[in-house]
Amino acid sequence: MKKNAITLILAFLISYGAEAQLTINDVTLPATIKQGNTTLVLNGGGIRKKLFFKLYTGGLYLTAKTKEASEVINADKPTAFRLTTTSGVLNSNNFSEAIQEGFGKSMKGNTASLQPKIDEFIGTFKKEEVKEGDTYELWYVPGVGVQSYKNGTLKSTIAGLDFKKALFGIWFSSDPVDEDLKKGLLGH
Repeated sequence: MKKNAITLILAFLISYGAEAQLTINDVTLPATIKQGNTTLVLNGGGIRKKLFFKLYTGGLYLTAKTKEASEVINADKPTAFRLTTTSGVLNSNNFSEAIQEGFGKSMKGNTASLQPKIDEFIGTFKKEEVKEGDTYELWYVPGVGVQSYKNGTLKSTIAGLDFKKALFGIWFSSDPVDEDLKKGLLGH
């Protein structure tokens, strides 16, 4: 009896752990990510596609799950977007161009007010070559700004909630870069 109970508990724990994370396009998105004392939970994930290329797998991490895009954009709470490049067609130049295009969509073409911050952010991706398998985490920390990590190493910090809103608008605005990715990130 005792042996059966232990086996049942172990089976539950193993299956619970497997369900808590998400594997998409051979990339495993952990159930939680942590920075300092802040732990965020996986809200959802998806694949950024362009033409027939699967460019990256992304995961949205929040303090509490939501299906509301406006909440993701506007919340002055810890938020993170984690992406792992899954295509060799991505490089520093075309990735930087895609980021600029994404800000244009997010801000409805009115990027002038944030262009210096956008340029600084894009510079983060131009400093080192973007390669298949790289993992980037874009953490918004209230009162600090957006911290960009590449493969676990802090690369830049861009201050301001205004920048966070524009950045997360790339994926969650009314005109996102990829509607299917937006739905996946919001858990739909």
